[in-house]
Amino acid sequence: MYYKFLNILLFIFLLAVPKTANSTINDTISKKIVVYKFDIKKEISEPMWRVTKESFEEANQMGADYILIHMNTYGGMVTTADSIRTKILNSKIPTIVFIDNNAASAGALISIACDSIYMRPGASIGAATVVNQSGQAVPDKYQSFMRSTMRATAEAHGKDTLIQGRDTLIRWHRDPQIAEAMVDPSVYVKEISDTGKVLTLTTEEAIKVGFCEGEAENIREVLKLAGINNYELKEYKPTTLDKIIHFLVNPMVSGILIMLIMGGIYFELQSPGIGFPLGAAVIAAIIYFAPLYLEGLAENWEFLIFILGIILIIVEVFAIPGFGVAGISGILLVVTGLTLSMVDNIVFQLDLKLALEAVVKSLFTVLIAIFLSLTLSLFISKQVFSSRKLKFALYSTQEKDQGFVGVDAKTQKQSIGKTGTAVTILRPAGKVEINGEMFDALSKFGYIEKGDKIKVISDEAGQLIVIKL
Repeated sequence: MYYKFLNILLFIFLLAVPKTANSTINDTISKKIVVYKFDIKKEISEPMWRVTKESFEEANQMGADYILIHMNTYGGMVTTADSIRTKILNSKIPTIVFIDNNAASAGALISIACDSIYMRPGASIGAATVVNQSGQAVPDKYQSFMRSTMRATAEAHGKDTLIQGRDTLIRWHRDPQIAEAMVDPSVYVKEISDTGKVLTLTTEEAIKVGFCEGEAENIREVLKLAGINNYELKEYKPTTLDKIIHFLVNPMVSGILIMLIMGGIYFELQSPGIGFPLGAAVIAAIIYFAPLYLEGLAENWEFLIFILGIILIIVEVFAIPGFGVAGISGILLVVTGLTLSMVDNIVFQLDLKLALEAVVKSLFTVLIAIFLSLTLSLFISKQVFSSRKLKFALYSTQEKDQGFVGVDAKTQKQSIGKTGTAVTILRPAGKVEINGEMFDALSKFGYIEKGDKIKVISDEAGQLIVIKL
């Protein structure tokens, strides 16, 4: 009885096994390989680093089998390229790069970090010498950093150990010396590069020396050469937010926002209470700092420096007579916060001189924006309050006891040196009474409270300049 029962179970098991195996084979055949693609076709800068991070995160979330980078760039920031190459080297998903035309400078570093390199006919890779803003090669200590980074990236792809007779030979999958020759013109590679010239490889040369797996015209050919046939191609698509951020981090747009911030503060200090100018300045500050923060340029401490500077300026204007340490410190902190927020903090870890160059460039943008903002603000305020074409309708009665009186210029000139009383708060402009007559006045130093005794020291543009006694 038990024997028959075991035979029946064995028969059922044998029937089930082929079905399970066939099902697994069919599922494997029908399952498509997911290839996630994103482009590096612009200058390698902070926005490109953000695209790279988002692409790798999305590829991991969807369980992609490969990440493919479609590249065509002349390079960019070394620090950003180093961050991207580190992301690629640490990726658990195999990476493929298709060099459509150029992979120069920082683009070469990123390409060498990928597991497989495919190039279009006529494409090139190399010329990774570090240069400054004017295109001149920077000192050797910068080149040394780039040489070691290129060499380490090539070495990361491993080597083969060969035994030939009694000698042990090492064959690198990507020769580190060739990678180093792309940076340093003094590095000589036999039959490949000449001393005195930075190495740049064509497609055929790259294939010959093992820096390229094959030649392809397009993405479809790349995947075919890589042995990926049954695949599904997913592409990175920038969101509306990404496009807005990319627009706002443009130095020209940042300069305009700084003008709005400083202009808003200027007009707010010229008028009593809190109104539209301050609101405009706050909104401009948020729009200025938010994209820089998202791009990884601005840190929390840089934003706090800016806020502290604004607070010190407000304290100086509203609470402390005159303009001294608090006001000057506030201005310096505001300028410092705006300047440093535009500089990638990674650059400070690379080299002090390189960081100084980036800070000076950012500072120049900030100072120009502030100068234009104050100049434009003075011009607008003069036009608004002196133009006869602008007509304002008043719906309240201008009473004499509130200071609304007409005074001729001769009487004002005669008031210089005399003393009187502040009829309104001078913040810094207001009304004063001298010998029973009302005058427009401007405080020379800080604010003057209503009822304080004042002295006239000069007359400028129809306003008495007064000091508190």
